Amino acid sequence: MRYIVGNIIIICCLLVSLNVSAQEQETVDSVCMQNSSKNLMGLIRKVPGYIDNKARKKVDTNYIEVPAKPWRVILRYKENSVDVDYTQSLDFPELKEHLEWQLCFEPPRASSLEVWVGYHGTGVGLSLSLAKNAGRYFSFSSTGAKYGFNFRLRRFNTSMATFTAKDYVDGRLEEEYEEKGNMHSPVWIRSVYANGYYVFNGRHYSQAAAYNQSVIQRRSTGSFLLGATWYQSSFDYSDVRNALYMLIGHGIHCIKVHQANIGFGYGYNFVPARGLVINAMVMPNISVYNRVKVYKYDFNYDLSEAVPVDDYGEWDRQAHRWANGETYKSIFMAKEGEKLDYWDLESETDYSPLSFNIDLRFGIAYNWRNYFIGIQAQFNRFSYKNNKDNCRVRLLDGYARASFGVRL
Repeated sequence: MRYIVGNIIIICCLLVSLNVSAQEQETVDSVCMQNSSKNLMGLIRKVPGYIDNKARKKVDTNYIEVPAKPWRVILRYKENSVDVDYTQSLDFPELKEHLEWQLCFEPPRASSLEVWVGYHGTGVGLSLSLAKNAGRYFSFSSTGAKYGFNFRLRRFNTSMATFTAKDYVDGRLEEEYEEKGNMHSPVWIRSVYANGYYVFNGRHYSQAAAYNQSVIQRRSTGSFLLGATWYQSSFDYSDVRNALYMLIGHGIHCIKVHQANIGFGYGYNFVPARGLVINAMVMPNISVYNRVKVYKYDFNYDLSEAVPVDDYGEWDRQAHRWANGETYKSIFMAKEGEKLDYWDLESETDYSPLSFNIDLRFGIAYNWRNYFIGIQAQFNRFSYKNNKDNCRVRLLDGYARASFGVRL
Protein backbone atom coordinates (compact mmCIF):
# COMPACT_ATOMS: atom_id res chain seq x y z
CA MET A 1 0.00 0.00 0.00
CA ARG A 2 2.83 2.39 0.90
CA TYR A 3 4.43 1.53 -2.43
CA ILE A 4 1.28 2.47 -4.33
CA VAL A 5 0.79 5.71 -2.39
CA GLY A 6 4.44 6.59 -2.97
CA ASN A 7 4.09 6.09 -6.69
CA ILE A 8 0.95 8.26 -6.77
CA ILE A 9 2.79 11.03 -4.94
CA ILE A 10 5.71 10.79 -7.39
CA ILE A 11 3.32 10.95 -10.37
CA CYS A 12 1.51 13.98 -8.92
CA CYS A 13 4.83 15.71 -8.36
CA LEU A 14 5.83 15.04 -11.96
CA LEU A 15 2.50 16.42 -13.26
CA VAL A 16 2.85 19.54 -11.14
CA SER A 17 6.42 19.98 -12.38
CA LEU A 18 5.37 19.58 -16.01
CA ASN A 19 2.51 22.05 -15.55
CA VAL A 20 4.84 24.62 -13.99
CA SER A 21 7.34 24.12 -16.84
CA ALA A 22 4.58 24.53 -19.42
CA GLN A 23 3.39 27.73 -17.77
CA GLU A 24 6.94 29.05 -17.67
CA GLN A 25 7.43 28.14 -21.36
CA GLU A 26 4.11 29.79 -22.24
CA THR A 27 5.21 32.89 -20.41
CA VAL A 28 8.54 32.86 -22.26
CA ASP A 29 6.77 32.35 -25.63
CA SER A 30 4.34 35.15 -24.86
CA VAL A 31 7.20 37.48 -23.98
CA CYS A 32 9.02 36.49 -27.22
CA MET A 33 5.91 37.11 -29.31
CA GLN A 34 5.41 40.48 -27.70
CA ASN A 35 9.03 41.40 -28.36
CA SER A 36 8.79 40.22 -31.99
CA SER A 37 5.59 42.20 -32.46
CA LYS A 38 7.23 45.29 -31.01
CA ASN A 39 10.26 44.84 -33.28
CA LEU A 40 8.04 44.40 -36.35
CA MET A 41 5.96 47.45 -35.52
CA GLY A 42 9.17 49.38 -34.93
CA LEU A 43 10.45 48.41 -38.36
CA ILE A 44 7.13 49.37 -39.97
CA ARG A 45 7.25 52.77 -38.26
CA LYS A 46 10.78 53.30 -39.58
CA VAL A 47 9.82 52.65 -43.24
CA PRO A 48 8.24 56.10 -43.91
CA GLY A 49 11.23 57.80 -42.31
CA TYR A 50 13.61 55.71 -44.39
CA ILE A 51 11.74 56.62 -47.59
CA ASP A 52 11.67 60.30 -46.61
CA ASN A 53 15.41 60.40 -45.86
CA LYS A 54 16.22 58.54 -49.06
CA ALA A 55 14.08 60.93 -51.11
CA ARG A 56 15.88 63.95 -49.66
CA LYS A 57 19.39 62.48 -49.89
CA LYS A 58 19.08 61.85 -53.64
CA VAL A 59 18.37 65.48 -54.53
CA ASP A 60 19.99 68.87 -54.11
CA THR A 61 17.49 70.85 -52.02
CA ASN A 62 18.65 74.07 -53.67
CA TYR A 63 17.04 72.78 -56.88
CA ILE A 64 14.42 70.27 -55.73
CA GLU A 65 12.17 70.58 -52.71
CA VAL A 66 10.77 67.41 -51.12
CA PRO A 67 7.49 68.43 -49.41
CA ALA A 68 7.19 67.74 -45.70
CA LYS A 69 3.79 66.14 -46.29
CA PRO A 70 4.50 63.06 -48.45
CA TRP A 71 0.93 61.87 -49.08
CA ARG A 72 -0.95 63.15 -52.12
CA VAL A 73 -4.54 62.74 -53.26
CA ILE A 74 -5.08 63.79 -56.89
CA LEU A 75 -8.22 64.14 -59.00
CA ARG A 76 -7.47 63.83 -62.73
CA TYR A 77 -9.46 64.29 -65.91
CA LYS A 78 -7.81 62.58 -68.85
CA GLU A 79 -8.42 62.17 -72.59
CA ASN A 80 -6.53 59.59 -74.64
CA SER A 81 -6.57 59.69 -78.44
CA VAL A 82 -5.37 57.16 -81.03
CA ASP A 83 -5.00 57.57 -84.79
CA VAL A 84 -4.22 54.56 -86.99
CA ASP A 85 -3.24 54.63 -90.69
CA TYR A 86 -3.09 51.34 -92.60
CA THR A 87 -1.52 51.54 -96.06
CA GLN A 88 -1.00 48.92 -98.77
CA SER A 89 -0.06 48.86 -102.45
CA LEU A 90 -0.87 46.46 -105.26
CA ASP A 91 0.89 46.07 -108.62
CA PHE A 92 -0.47 44.81 -111.95
CA PRO A 93 2.68 44.43 -114.09
CA GLU A 94 0.81 43.28 -117.19
CA LEU A 95 -1.24 46.48 -117.14
CA LYS A 96 1.63 48.69 -115.91
CA GLU A 97 -0.71 49.74 -113.13
CA HIS A 98 0.00 50.48 -109.48
CA LEU A 99 -2.74 50.88 -106.83
CA GLU A 100 -2.06 52.44 -103.44
CA TRP A 101 -4.83 52.56 -100.83
CA GLN A 102 -5.14 53.60 -97.21
CA LEU A 103 -7.56 53.11 -94.32
CA CYS A 104 -7.51 55.80 -91.62
CA PHE A 105 -9.16 55.21 -88.23
CA GLU A 106 -9.87 57.77 -85.54
CA PRO A 107 -11.78 56.00 -82.74
CA PRO A 108 -13.63 57.89 -79.98
CA ARG A 109 -11.45 59.51 -77.36
CA ALA A 110 -11.10 57.60 -74.11
CA SER A 111 -12.20 60.15 -71.47
CA SER A 112 -11.83 59.20 -67.83
CA LEU A 113 -11.96 60.60 -64.31
CA GLU A 114 -9.32 59.25 -61.93
CA VAL A 115 -8.63 59.44 -58.20
CA TRP A 116 -4.93 58.85 -57.48
CA VAL A 117 -3.43 58.31 -54.01
CA GLY A 118 0.33 58.20 -53.52
CA TYR A 119 3.24 58.41 -51.10
CA HIS A 120 6.13 60.36 -52.62
CA GLY A 121 6.52 59.06 -56.20
CA THR A 122 4.59 55.80 -55.78
CA GLY A 123 0.84 55.43 -55.81
CA VAL A 124 -2.23 53.86 -57.32
CA GLY A 125 -5.24 55.29 -59.13
CA LEU A 126 -8.80 54.23 -59.84
CA SER A 127 -10.35 55.44 -63.12
CA LEU A 128 -13.94 55.76 -64.29
CA SER A 129 -14.53 55.87 -68.04
CA LEU A 130 -16.75 58.74 -69.21
CA ALA A 131 -16.89 57.92 -72.94
CA LYS A 132 -19.00 55.31 -74.69
CA ASN A 133 -17.55 52.91 -77.27
CA ALA A 134 -14.04 54.05 -76.40
CA GLY A 135 -12.83 50.54 -75.56
CA ARG A 136 -10.74 49.61 -72.56
CA TYR A 137 -7.93 51.83 -71.32
CA PHE A 138 -5.52 51.32 -68.43
CA SER A 139 -2.45 53.30 -67.39
CA PHE A 140 0.13 53.28 -64.61
CA SER A 141 3.11 55.51 -63.90
CA SER A 142 5.81 55.87 -61.27
CA THR A 143 8.67 58.36 -60.92
CA GLY A 144 11.68 58.78 -58.68
CA ALA A 145 14.71 61.04 -58.50
CA LYS A 146 16.55 59.25 -61.30
CA TYR A 147 13.96 57.07 -62.97
CA GLY A 148 10.49 57.05 -64.46
CA PHE A 149 8.12 54.34 -65.67
CA ASN A 150 4.93 54.50 -67.75
CA PHE A 151 2.54 51.76 -68.83
CA ARG A 152 -0.53 52.07 -71.07
CA LEU A 153 -2.93 49.48 -72.44
CA ARG A 154 -5.78 50.19 -74.82
CA ARG A 155 -8.12 47.87 -76.73
CA PHE A 156 -10.95 49.11 -78.91
CA ASN A 157 -12.84 48.47 -82.12
CA THR A 158 -14.11 50.91 -84.70
CA SER A 159 -15.89 50.74 -88.01
CA MET A 160 -15.66 54.43 -88.89
CA ALA A 161 -12.91 54.79 -91.47
CA THR A 162 -11.69 56.99 -94.29
CA PHE A 163 -10.75 55.02 -97.41
CA THR A 164 -8.48 56.66 -99.96
CA ALA A 165 -7.06 55.14 -103.15
CA LYS A 166 -4.70 56.32 -105.89
CA ASP A 167 -4.42 54.54 -109.22
CA TYR A 168 -1.21 55.00 -111.24
CA VAL A 169 -0.74 53.88 -114.84
CA ASP A 170 2.76 54.06 -116.32
CA GLY A 171 3.77 56.13 -113.29
CA ARG A 172 1.06 58.75 -113.87
CA LEU A 173 -1.80 59.38 -111.46
CA GLU A 174 -4.95 58.37 -113.34
CA GLU A 175 -7.57 58.43 -110.63
CA GLU A 176 -7.92 59.40 -106.96
CA TYR A 177 -10.75 58.28 -104.70
CA GLU A 178 -11.80 59.07 -101.11
CA GLU A 179 -14.76 57.91 -99.06
CA LYS A 180 -15.76 58.18 -95.40
CA GLY A 181 -18.12 55.73 -93.79
CA ASN A 182 -18.53 52.43 -91.98
CA MET A 183 -16.69 49.24 -92.76
CA HIS A 184 -18.83 46.13 -93.04
CA SER A 185 -17.33 44.80 -89.80
CA PRO A 186 -15.35 46.64 -87.08
CA VAL A 187 -11.57 46.61 -86.92
CA TRP A 188 -10.06 45.58 -83.57
CA ILE A 189 -6.95 47.47 -82.49
CA ARG A 190 -4.91 46.73 -79.37
CA SER A 191 -1.78 48.50 -78.15
CA VAL A 192 0.54 47.97 -75.18
CA TYR A 193 3.12 50.61 -74.26
CA ALA A 194 5.76 50.30 -71.52
CA ASN A 195 8.50 52.91 -71.11
CA GLY A 196 11.27 53.46 -68.60
CA TYR A 197 13.88 56.20 -68.50
CA TYR A 198 16.96 57.19 -66.52
CA VAL A 199 17.71 60.82 -65.56
CA PHE A 200 21.42 61.66 -65.61
CA ASN A 201 21.05 64.91 -63.64
CA GLY A 202 18.63 63.52 -61.07
CA ARG A 203 19.98 65.61 -58.21
CA HIS A 204 18.99 68.87 -59.91
CA TYR A 205 16.29 67.94 -62.44
CA SER A 206 12.99 66.19 -61.71
CA GLN A 207 10.55 64.90 -64.32
CA ALA A 208 8.11 64.18 -61.48
CA ALA A 209 7.87 67.88 -60.56
CA ALA A 210 5.71 68.54 -63.62
CA TYR A 211 3.88 65.22 -63.99
CA ASN A 212 2.90 63.89 -60.55
CA GLN A 213 4.03 66.71 -58.24
CA SER A 214 5.79 64.42 -55.76
CA VAL A 215 8.50 67.09 -55.55
CA ILE A 216 8.75 70.81 -56.36
CA GLN A 217 11.33 72.21 -58.80
CA ARG A 218 12.88 75.38 -57.34
CA ARG A 219 15.35 76.39 -60.07
CA SER A 220 15.43 76.05 -63.84
CA THR A 221 17.59 73.21 -65.11
CA GLY A 222 17.65 70.33 -67.58
CA SER A 223 18.99 66.84 -68.02
CA PHE A 224 19.77 64.22 -70.63
CA LEU A 225 17.64 61.08 -70.40
CA LEU A 226 18.17 57.51 -71.54
CA GLY A 227 15.00 55.56 -72.29
CA ALA A 228 13.82 52.11 -73.31
CA THR A 229 10.37 51.31 -74.70
CA TRP A 230 8.50 48.09 -75.36
CA TYR A 231 5.59 48.42 -77.75
CA GLN A 232 3.25 45.83 -79.19
CA SER A 233 0.00 46.10 -81.09
CA SER A 234 -2.40 44.15 -83.24
CA PHE A 235 -4.58 45.24 -86.13
CA ASP A 236 -7.37 42.75 -86.86
CA TYR A 237 -10.20 42.94 -89.40
CA SER A 238 -10.59 39.20 -90.03
CA ASP A 239 -14.39 39.14 -90.41
CA VAL A 240 -15.14 37.87 -93.93
CA ARG A 241 -17.49 40.82 -94.44
CA ASN A 242 -14.29 42.84 -94.93
CA ALA A 243 -13.18 40.48 -97.72
CA LEU A 244 -12.74 43.30 -100.24
CA TYR A 245 -9.97 44.88 -98.14
CA MET A 246 -8.33 41.48 -97.74
CA LEU A 247 -8.46 40.82 -101.49
CA ILE A 248 -6.72 44.07 -102.31
CA GLY A 249 -4.37 43.59 -99.32
CA HIS A 250 -2.69 40.32 -100.34
CA GLY A 251 -5.07 38.30 -98.14
CA ILE A 252 -3.89 39.92 -94.89
CA HIS A 253 -6.55 40.01 -92.17
CA CYS A 254 -4.45 40.48 -89.01
CA ILE A 255 -1.08 42.08 -88.21
CA LYS A 256 0.80 41.76 -84.92
CA VAL A 257 3.93 43.72 -84.10
CA HIS A 258 6.49 43.66 -81.28
CA GLN A 259 9.00 46.48 -80.97
CA ALA A 260 11.86 47.26 -78.61
CA ASN A 261 13.10 50.84 -78.79
CA ILE A 262 16.06 52.65 -77.28
CA GLY A 263 16.03 56.43 -77.04
CA PHE A 264 18.21 59.30 -75.92
CA GLY A 265 16.61 62.66 -75.24
CA TYR A 266 16.59 65.84 -73.22
CA GLY A 267 14.18 67.40 -70.75
CA TYR A 268 14.11 70.91 -69.32
CA ASN A 269 12.28 72.42 -66.34
CA PHE A 270 11.70 76.17 -66.58
CA VAL A 271 10.81 77.86 -63.27
CA PRO A 272 9.63 81.44 -64.00
CA ALA A 273 8.12 81.93 -60.53
CA ARG A 274 8.06 80.23 -57.15
CA GLY A 275 5.90 77.10 -57.27
CA LEU A 276 5.50 77.17 -61.06
CA VAL A 277 7.32 74.76 -63.39
CA ILE A 278 7.03 74.25 -67.15
CA ASN A 279 8.54 71.06 -68.57
CA ALA A 280 9.27 69.92 -72.12
CA MET A 281 10.90 66.64 -73.08
CA VAL A 282 11.77 65.13 -76.45
CA MET A 283 13.21 61.66 -76.95
CA PRO A 284 13.83 60.21 -80.43
CA ASN A 285 13.75 56.40 -80.44
CA ILE A 286 15.20 53.78 -82.72
CA SER A 287 13.67 50.30 -82.87
CA VAL A 288 16.39 47.70 -82.33
CA TYR A 289 13.91 44.81 -82.49
CA ASN A 290 10.98 44.98 -84.90
CA ARG A 291 9.02 41.79 -85.52
CA VAL A 292 5.91 41.88 -87.70
CA LYS A 293 3.69 38.81 -87.97
CA VAL A 294 0.90 38.69 -90.55
CA TYR A 295 -2.04 36.30 -90.82
CA LYS A 296 -3.63 35.68 -94.21
CA TYR A 297 -6.64 34.13 -95.88
CA ASP A 298 -6.63 32.58 -99.32
CA PHE A 299 -9.75 32.96 -101.47
CA ASN A 300 -11.38 31.32 -104.47
CA TYR A 301 -11.44 34.77 -106.13
CA ASP A 302 -8.68 37.26 -106.92
CA LEU A 303 -8.23 40.65 -108.57
CA SER A 304 -6.93 39.35 -111.87
CA GLU A 305 -8.25 40.78 -115.12
CA ALA A 306 -11.56 39.27 -116.30
CA VAL A 307 -10.70 37.25 -119.42
CA PRO A 308 -12.96 34.96 -121.48
CA VAL A 309 -12.45 31.38 -120.32
CA ASP A 310 -14.49 28.22 -120.29
CA ASP A 311 -17.19 27.89 -117.67
CA TYR A 312 -15.59 27.57 -114.25
CA GLY A 313 -18.29 25.22 -113.00
CA GLU A 314 -18.76 24.48 -109.30
CA TRP A 315 -16.23 25.28 -106.61
CA ASP A 316 -14.71 22.28 -104.78
CA ARG A 317 -14.12 23.34 -101.16
CA GLN A 318 -12.04 20.25 -100.37
CA ALA A 319 -9.62 20.53 -103.28
CA HIS A 320 -9.70 24.36 -103.41
CA ARG A 321 -10.30 24.16 -107.16
CA TRP A 322 -12.95 25.20 -109.61
CA ALA A 323 -14.40 22.45 -111.76
CA ASN A 324 -12.29 23.55 -114.75
CA GLY A 325 -9.11 23.15 -112.67
CA GLU A 326 -8.49 26.85 -112.03
CA THR A 327 -7.46 27.94 -108.51
CA TYR A 328 -8.86 31.46 -108.71
CA LYS A 329 -11.64 33.21 -110.50
CA SER A 330 -11.60 36.94 -111.17
CA ILE A 331 -13.82 38.80 -108.73
CA PHE A 332 -15.07 40.77 -111.73
CA MET A 333 -16.60 37.55 -113.11
CA ALA A 334 -18.48 36.64 -109.93
CA LYS A 335 -22.08 35.67 -110.56
CA GLU A 336 -25.04 36.20 -108.30
CA GLY A 337 -25.47 33.32 -105.90
CA GLU A 338 -21.82 32.23 -105.93
CA LYS A 339 -20.27 32.04 -102.47
CA LEU A 340 -16.93 33.42 -101.44
CA ASP A 341 -14.75 30.71 -99.90
CA TYR A 342 -11.72 31.42 -97.74
CA TRP A 343 -9.25 29.48 -95.59
CA ASP A 344 -6.25 30.21 -93.37
CA LEU A 345 -2.72 30.21 -94.70
CA GLU A 346 0.45 29.81 -92.66
CA SER A 347 1.33 32.96 -90.75
CA GLU A 348 4.40 34.87 -91.95
CA THR A 349 6.97 36.60 -89.76
CA ASP A 350 9.13 39.44 -90.99
CA TYR A 351 11.87 41.31 -89.12
CA SER A 352 11.73 44.86 -90.36
CA PRO A 353 14.77 47.13 -90.58
CA LEU A 354 15.42 49.88 -88.07
CA SER A 355 12.68 52.48 -87.76
CA PHE A 356 12.49 55.80 -85.96
CA ASN A 357 9.80 56.72 -83.43
CA ILE A 358 9.29 59.72 -81.18
CA ASP A 359 8.29 60.43 -77.57
CA LEU A 360 7.19 63.99 -76.73
CA ARG A 361 6.01 65.25 -73.33
CA PHE A 362 4.85 68.60 -72.00
CA GLY A 363 3.75 69.52 -68.49
CA ILE A 364 2.88 72.54 -66.35
CA ALA A 365 2.42 72.47 -62.56
CA TYR A 366 1.74 75.13 -59.97
CA ASN A 367 2.11 74.59 -56.19
CA TRP A 368 0.79 76.74 -53.35
CA ARG A 369 0.52 75.83 -49.68
CA ASN A 370 -0.46 72.14 -49.69
CA TYR A 371 -2.31 72.27 -53.02
CA PHE A 372 -1.25 71.95 -56.65
CA ILE A 373 -2.72 71.92 -60.14
CA GLY A 374 -1.25 70.61 -63.37
CA ILE A 375 -1.70 70.07 -67.09
CA GLN A 376 0.22 67.28 -68.81
CA ALA A 377 0.38 65.82 -72.30
CA GLN A 378 2.31 63.04 -74.02
CA PHE A 379 2.56 62.02 -77.67
CA ASN A 380 4.05 58.86 -79.19
CA ARG A 381 4.41 57.77 -82.79
CA PHE A 382 5.04 54.16 -83.77
CA SER A 383 5.43 52.83 -87.30
CA TYR A 384 6.09 49.42 -88.76
CA LYS A 385 5.90 47.74 -92.14
CA ASN A 386 5.95 44.42 -93.92
CA ASN A 387 8.19 44.67 -96.98
CA LYS A 388 6.98 41.47 -98.64
CA ASP A 389 3.36 42.64 -98.87
CA ASN A 390 4.04 46.38 -99.20
CA CYS A 391 2.10 46.94 -95.99
CA ARG A 392 2.64 49.83 -93.55
CA VAL A 393 0.94 50.77 -90.29
CA ARG A 394 1.42 54.02 -88.39
CA LEU A 395 -0.06 54.52 -84.93
CA LEU A 396 -0.24 57.89 -83.16
CA ASP A 397 -1.01 57.63 -79.45
CA GLY A 398 -1.33 60.58 -77.09
CA TYR A 399 -3.09 61.90 -74.04
CA ALA A 400 -3.85 65.18 -72.28
CA ARG A 401 -4.96 65.54 -68.69
CA ALA A 402 -5.73 68.15 -66.05
CA SER A 403 -5.23 67.51 -62.36
CA PHE A 404 -5.88 69.00 -58.93
CA GLY A 405 -4.29 67.62 -55.77
CA VAL A 406 -3.69 68.12 -52.08
CA ARG A 407 -0.81 67.06 -49.84
CA LEU A 408 -1.60 65.35 -46.55
